[in-house]
Amino acid sequence: MVSESSQSRNGNFLQKFLKERLPVEELQHLAEKKKVPVHKHSVWYYMGGIAAVLFAIQVITGVLLMVYYVPEINSAHASILKINSQINFGWFIRSLHSWSANLMIAVVIIHLFSTYFMKAYRAPREFTWWTGLVMLVVCLAFGFTGYLLPWDDVSFFATKIGLDVASKIPAIGGLIAYMLRGGDIVSQATISRFFMIHVAVLPLVTLAVLGAHMFFIQVHGIAEPAFFKKLPEEKRKYEKFFPEFMFKDILVWLLAANVLFVLTMLWPWGIGPEADPFAAAPLGIKPEWYFLAPFQFLKLIPPMVGPIEGELFGIILMSLVGLGFVLVPIYDTGVSESRSKISTAFGTFVLLGVILFSLWGALS
Repeated sequence: MVSESSQSRNGNFLQKFLKERLPVEELQHLAEKKKVPVHKHSVWYYMGGIAAVLFAIQVITGVLLMVYYVPEINSAHASILKINSQINFGWFIRSLHSWSANLMIAVVIIHLFSTYFMKAYRAPREFTWWTGLVMLVVCLAFGFTGYLLPWDDVSFFATKIGLDVASKIPAIGGLIAYMLRGGDIVSQATISRFFMIHVAVLPLVTLAVLGAHMFFIQVHGIAEPAFFKKLPEEKRKYEKFFPEFMFKDILVWLLAANVLFVLTMLWPWGIGPEADPFAAAPLGIKPEWYFLAPFQFLKLIPPMVGPIEGELFGIILMSLVGLGFVLVPIYDTGVSESRSKISTAFGTFVLLGVILFSLWGALS
């Protein structure tokens, strides 16, 4: 048996070793100095950590899938079938990857709207808000590029329709769609480009944007809602980030992981028939849930709205909504109560629209 004195010496040696080489005390002091507001909306502070954990799971499972996946038009579908049916725990890793991707997008959307309604975009946190918006776009890009890779019929035609819609964007849409397709049609070039973007470009962009996002959070701290700021100082309650909030955060991560594993085990991710570019599109084809709202909205637009093509008109309207989220930190600075109410109404209108159109698209 190892004596207590020996364990103590080993522990002291390790502590000294780390202190001499890493800023352990400084990091600990920084973590202990950081505080988290405690109020009725504190639960939303956990969303960012959950999204980060799901992204880490994406990276790990994605690397494992790359061992067997073949990004080639005649082999992509067969390689997914092999992963699902022949590789030990292959179905589990693929389902874990797919479910964590969907949950990550859902959590990022929830995180974005929760920070929006708590007015966390106001000065000095404009860059924190803008990097968060970029993260949502990156997550949607992950979903779009990864959706095609199994090369089944639904993913093929959904991607084709998505790129056709993107081509309607004025000035740059046609060029973007052409470059993503690698030509005029969805083909081998498309798989190659989507695979490269999915496994190389987007992860690098994510690390850069996420790093910037975390940096701004560290600089400006965690945002406090307006009602919390109005409380007398003696009535405001805080808890230290380390160790109190951090341990709670870890517990929430474990709960999120349990939800992910339950979904993976009970509803493993399947795959449809191999895509046939020359066949007709399947009846009732629709995109993944996170693109259902714009998909359903565009279906309501008539072919022509005055002199403007219907799809182009719809894209312009959705672009204006996106621009509203970008400009809201400049519009609602917290000085004007009327502007604050208008911003809240705008966010509520968009959120209800996304929910209703998504449900309508899913049930139709």
